[in-house]
Amino acid sequence: MRDLYPEIEPFNQGNLKQSPHFVYFEQVGNPAGIPVIFLHGGPGSGCNENHRRYFNPDKYRVILFDQRGCNRSIPNGCVEENTTQELLNDIESIRRQLDIDKWVLFGGSWGATLALLYAEQYPENISGIILRGTFLARQCDFDWFAKSGVNKIFPDYWQEFTSNFNKTEKGHFIKTLYEKVTTDDKSIQLQAAKTWSLWAGRVVTQSITHDYQLEVESEEKLINEVKVEMHYAINHYFIEENQILNNISNVPDVPVKIIHGRKDLTCLPESSWTVHQALNNINKAESKLVIVPEAGHLASEASMIDALISSTDEIAELLS
Repeated sequence: MRDLYPEIEPFNQGNLKQSPHFVYFEQVGNPAGIPVIFLHGGPGSGCNENHRRYFNPDKYRVILFDQRGCNRSIPNGCVEENTTQELLNDIESIRRQLDIDKWVLFGGSWGATLALLYAEQYPENISGIILRGTFLARQCDFDWFAKSGVNKIFPDYWQEFTSNFNKTEKGHFIKTLYEKVTTDDKSIQLQAAKTWSLWAGRVVTQSITHDYQLEVESEEKLINEVKVEMHYAINHYFIEENQILNNISNVPDVPVKIIHGRKDLTCLPESSWTVHQALNNINKAESKLVIVPEAGHLASEASMIDALISSTDEIAELLS
């Protein structure tokens, strides 16, 4: 089973200035290698040191960036001028700033959403695509997680989650969470952020632990992450319903690897299956789908690491 490549430090770091944002990016690996951009999930999370390690550092020039309001990008938690189209603009601006002709897109969960949207908008800039745990950002996808779906599998966790809301609020979870996490009262912000993060964390980690405990290293960071996530959720991710599938014919004819855990209860395997089938039906792209039997949603699970690194290695061989 393949493991992460050795730890590696950036050979270049910078900030993309997009007022009022300073979008952090970094480069690791081989400056003359195959360009690949890592698109993190969330929305609201960010990149970390292990995200650099899914790629052979001798063969890839890896670009990682923290999306607007996320992690090392500042102002942290800022939702002003923070929409999906602006994230796509940032990706394209980074490509131009780094003088990259074509690159591989590597995105998981919300990052897969961005990868598909970018590929549909800028097909001429793509040499390959790797998706993990595809999130299509349809209403049914979010309803599964936050309205009616996975709550039937975890009724006890759901009851604990909903106990934090009054009768009126229970019909508008996301609106309520957004209002609370954006209030000026930090105690209300923190409680809302913890409420959502405990529910989400329990579902996301279900394939690797049955005793998930919410650990808060930084209250401010937790609040900011949930603020950005709720900002996107309440605005339907700033895309039209079923936009990705409606425009799937725009995806260029390049190698596509799609990885999804069979036990993923955050983003159902049906989403990756649907994208894979759609690409095959229109005879566009060389789509290969791998459903990992024992894996859930997280990229850090051992079997998922194996599948993802196998995919990056395969793409490197194809493009070398």
